[in-house]
Amino acid sequence: MQLETRKLGCERDERWLFSDLDWQIGAGELWRIEGPNGSGKTTLLRILSGQMADYTGTLLWQGEPLSRCRETFMASMLYIGHRPGIKRALTALENLDWYQAMSAVKEGGARARRDACFQALEAVGLAGFEETPVESLSAGQQRRVALARLALGHQWLWILDEPFTAIDHDGVRQLEAWMTAHCRAGGSVVVTSHHDSGELSPASGVLRNLRFDGLGGVHVDR
Repeated sequence: MQLETRKLGCERDERWLFSDLDWQIGAGELWRIEGPNGSGKTTLLRILSGQMADYTGTLLWQGEPLSRCRETFMASMLYIGHRPGIKRALTALENLDWYQAMSAVKEGGARARRDACFQALEAVGLAGFEETPVESLSAGQQRRVALARLALGHQWLWILDEPFTAIDHDGVRQLEAWMTAHCRAGGSVVVTSHHDSGELSPASGVLRNLRFDGLGGVHVDR
C-alpha cells in the first residue's frame, strides 16, 4: 500500500461528487477511473496530485498523512492533465530540460540529463523536432512532448487524465506499453480515459477499476 484515501469526499455546488471514499493504490497496480462527464473523475485526480485542498477526509502516502510528507510525495508523483503543461514559447528539448530542472534531477550531470531528454523525445516519435518551438507543433505533437516526461522515468506514481487525447493509433499503443511496463516494474498508474482497449491491462492482471455513477457513488474494485 502506497497512496491511500480515508473517507475522502468532495462537494461542488451543493452536490457531493463523491464521499466516504476508502481506496488504496499499491505497487504494480493500474487503476482506470471510469464514469460519466461531470461525475468527479478529474476532481479526484487533482486532489490525489495535491492540486486541490478543498476536500474532506484524509490522504496518506506510505502510511503518513500527506500534509507531513508532501515534498517526498511530490517528488514521487507525475501528473499529466487535460492541458499538456508545456511552455509554447520553448522548444521541445527546452521543455524537457526545464522539467528536469523543476524535478531537481541531479544524477549523471547536465550532459546525461540532456541526453535523456533527446532519448525521451525520440521515444515519442519527435526525433528531429527537438529544437522546434512547441507553438509550431501540431496538437498531437505537443501532447507527445508532455508524454515524453514518462520516458524519463523519475516518478513511482503516474496520475494521467485522458492521456490518449490527440495522439494517433501508434501513440496509443506506445503509451499502453509504457503503462504496462511501469506497473510490471513496481510503479503505479491512475488514469482516466474514454479509450477502451484490452492492451491497457498489464499481463500480470493488476488492472483495476474505480467507477463513478454520476450520483455521488463510487464503486472500487476489491
